[in-house]
Amino acid sequence: MYLESFGLKKKPFSLTSDPSMLYFTDSHREALAVLCYGLLERKGLILLLGHAGTGKTTLLARAVLGLPPSRVQFASIVNPTFTSAEFMETVLLGFGIREIPASKPQRLARLEKYLLQTQMEGKIAALVVDEAHKLSADALEEVRLLGNLERRSEKLLQIILAGQNELAATMNRDDCAQLKQRVSLRVSLRPLAAAEVGRYIACRWARAGGRQRAPFSPQAVELAARVSQGIPRLINVVCDNALMVAFGEQSQVVEASHVSQSSVELDLLDGAAEDIQDLEPIADVQTLSPRNKLSASGR
Repeated sequence: MYLESFGLKKKPFSLTSDPSMLYFTDSHREALAVLCYGLLERKGLILLLGHAGTGKTTLLARAVLGLPPSRVQFASIVNPTFTSAEFMETVLLGFGIREIPASKPQRLARLEKYLLQTQMEGKIAALVVDEAHKLSADALEEVRLLGNLERRSEKLLQIILAGQNELAATMNRDDCAQLKQRVSLRVSLRPLAAAEVGRYIACRWARAGGRQRAPFSPQAVELAARVSQGIPRLINVVCDNALMVAFGEQSQVVEASHVSQSSVELDLLDGAAEDIQDLEPIADVQTLSPRNKLSASGR
């Protein structure tokens, strides 16, 4: 609705996992490097942790796109609320195996045959499990068993478990001790620091086609940082709604009042209006330009 008014080609703050819009903080760069290293070096089980909304799914998509299919064969599970049998069936389907054996031993044998063939072709088979904090105890045991598949001292299947921070607590349970021992690499995503929020907004704006600087006042950026606590998904929600409020008022600048109104409507301020009069401008946001700040995005 507001795209034409602000000269944009697409929504800058969409909630879809678009790898081209990924903003790289130091923790995102480190996580992507760890994921790619772990897969290419056949490290086995890798853990990616982070608060809800910090960009785990988008980072996984970026990793998948960044590794050529001629080198890595991916199977992805995005909703792992399965029984152990359903989990194994989903793994087989993810690798393109359509004739699913009836019994568990037959399914394991079929998967192992596929993995050995993949290894013989010089390729790497990787299983990516998103929302892994939702895995049941039985499904986690299936992950452990899959991690045992190896030949010539090499893991046949590389596994990435990506989930919210409660996954770390799950791994500390007594019944997950053997699985935790198999974790070779572990990395976490952190929320953005307050000073990074302006650069995040500028990066997303530029990649959405904005030719001018993002039209958020310094006070609006600071309030968005406070309300969102640096969580990218919440920044997107707040900024998208604030743009709608500004558009409705025919304003070409998103002010702190627009952010405040959208935050109240989204129940992110517990229904209390933020005192915006005392907000001080953020120094490096006043001169922020999408075109000269793209280096901060990791592009």
